[in-house]
Amino acid sequence: MLIRLAHSPDPDDAFMFYGLARGAVDPGPYQFAHVLADIQTLNEEARRGTYEITAISIHAYPYVADRYALTACGSSMGDNYGPLLVSRAPLTVAELAGRAIAVPGLLTTAYLTLQLLLGRDTFRPQVLMFDTIPDAVARGVVDAGLLIHEGQLTYARQALHPVIDLGAWWHARTGLPLPLGGNAVRRDLGGARARELSGIVRASIDYGLAHRADAVDYALRFGRGLDAALADRFVGMYVNEWTRDYGPRGREAVQRLLAEGAAAGLVPPTGPLDFV
Repeated sequence: MLIRLAHSPDPDDAFMFYGLARGAVDPGPYQFAHVLADIQTLNEEARRGTYEITAISIHAYPYVADRYALTACGSSMGDNYGPLLVSRAPLTVAELAGRAIAVPGLLTTAYLTLQLLLGRDTFRPQVLMFDTIPDAVARGVVDAGLLIHEGQLTYARQALHPVIDLGAWWHARTGLPLPLGGNAVRRDLGGARARELSGIVRASIDYGLAHRADAVDYALRFGRGLDAALADRFVGMYVNEWTRDYGPRGREAVQRLLAEGAAAGLVPPTGPLDFV
């Protein structure tokens, strides 16, 4: 059975699926086709139910909860770190009111968290591809930019100033990690098959963690502007024990984020979540 496995062309996702891509993990009765796209595109495709398994922003999940279940593995958690808001000249959070802020997509968790911080309709979001945001800030096209992926580690190369780390803000406020992304499996595959597929993804994650040097070397091909040391650091930030399983605290973090988003009118309410 063909299973389209959709994920971002980023070092953490590449590391996660290294075992499958290398053929080192038993795929069972499935043939996996890797589909690479930026996370905003994947969020939009998930609303159409396009792929059997897909990476997804936690922000986007309430819109697809009827079609997809979150897998228990595959999460990207920012544990006291996360998306970073930067500016060309030093700014405080209070000075962001009314400003043009570049964001990597309106369904990204980074954007949801920024709205929880600043309030709805208090700034002017400008959607840009995530890897173009640092340059847009440096050139003054926007007043500030919300960085995800490797931009969180490389922004200083363009002399940008950190305004606030949203993962650190969320942790200080809730004591929880910030659940940025996860994997979701389509419900119409059936419960037994969904659990089997989740297990195969977990085996790929475990393989990468057990063969870290090789997996990082593979992931480095997907790291824009990262050397080996930075790639290893980035992978360590977002592929770890949280990725192997959300665990009770990770599940609480997802529920809390989406509950706060719903209370603020930013996402539809989801109720209790199920993890496969």
